[in-house]
Amino acid sequence: MSAAGPLGSWGRYPAYAQQAHVAGWRDSLAGDFAHALAQGGSLLPFGNGRSYGDSCLAASGHVLHMRPLARFISVDWTTGVVVAESGTTLDEILALAIPRGWFVPVSPGTKFVTLGGAIANDVHGKNHHLRGTFGRHVRRFRLLRSDRPPALCSAEENTDLFRATIGGLGLTGVIEWAELQLVPVRSSRMDVTTVRFGALDEFFALSGELDGTHEYTVAWVDCLAGGDAVGRGVFMAANHATGGGLQVDRRKKLSVPVTPPISAINGLSLRLFNSAYYRLHKAGRHRSQVAYDPFFYPLDRILHWNRIYGPRGFQQFQCVVPDAQAPTTVRALLAAIAAAGEGSFLAVLKMCGDVVSPGLLSFPLPGTSLALDFPQHARLGIGLFPRLDAIVRAAGGRLYPAKDAHMAGEDFRAAYPDWVRVEALRDPALGSRFWKRVTGT
Repeated sequence: MSAAGPLGSWGRYPAYAQQAHVAGWRDSLAGDFAHALAQGGSLLPFGNGRSYGDSCLAASGHVLHMRPLARFISVDWTTGVVVAESGTTLDEILALAIPRGWFVPVSPGTKFVTLGGAIANDVHGKNHHLRGTFGRHVRRFRLLRSDRPPALCSAEENTDLFRATIGGLGLTGVIEWAELQLVPVRSSRMDVTTVRFGALDEFFALSGELDGTHEYTVAWVDCLAGGDAVGRGVFMAANHATGGGLQVDRRKKLSVPVTPPISAINGLSLRLFNSAYYRLHKAGRHRSQVAYDPFFYPLDRILHWNRIYGPRGFQQFQCVVPDAQAPTTVRALLAAIAAAGEGSFLAVLKMCGDVVSPGLLSFPLPGTSLALDFPQHARLGIGLFPRLDAIVRAAGGRLYPAKDAHMAGEDFRAAYPDWVRVEALRDPALGSRFWKRVTGT
């Protein structure tokens, strides 16, 4: 059956409404898949709609909505192994796991992604330097396809499909359920060290010092700072606390109730916010203990925050550049962004480690990742983004498909040469706007 309304990407760009065909029960999933395929001609699995660009948009405009498939199948609280349907969100896993002393091993900046979406995009987080991507902690999953019987996939069984599905953008089949290994924690609170830094070189020095002693590290950067202050920001390093209880964060959510007629993010508001946020953090090192939610998921407290970008939505630019080129390349990227007067109130800088993912199209590589959002307007595609892409290309870096709405096909194919292996294993009934845009298939 179909959902009541259309679905779309979190960035709201490009604006192609998706007709949802609801998957409600595991025992009828194969039938739902076949029925939706008959209606749409081709499909794409769709989770909770937290991908930003067009990787979650079906080429046909028809998606199999997996979010209602959100039940736990089995849990072993002795070993921390969870088996859940693919529509289950990380938030729902955390709500059960935290009081029992477990946490998700890797988390992106939102807990509202589904288990299937986390696998399909092989998400990464603030602890990539230690634990790698989400896919490293997935033990196995059951994959439904249109052209062959359902397959159990793991590192030992149907290995090619396992590797192609992790980071495979939902193109290799429909994940029915997945088995995930959690990590033990003694508290739901975080011991955080915060350091304000005045220039990009200080970020790399702090990362080199603190990454080895902290599970999680990340930095906010002032994307509009120029001159000697290019790359200034606030570095945060954290470990799970050893005390303070195992409480699930139940803070009341705020909400953006309506979409304003124009974006609330502009040069003036960005400059005022970035300057104020930087100065809010005093010089020196400051230690504090905070709940896990504000550290991992600061934006999750604001429901529908994507509306602040107005009806045209936004695009995220997220790249990773190799270690050897990172200092000069990140400086060049930030200088170009500052010169354009564009940017985001939440620009994130993070060192990625050398822990290899099993996924064929996994995004991180040993180097530095920069991510920030831009209000959508025509100038991005003809001005700033081509300049940024050229800088990343020259450094041997790459963009993140799960957040992309503009990457050139030649850049994708050069940065992800294993795309041909994923294409060979793609379910012929599944296709996305992103895949068609960058591969032509």
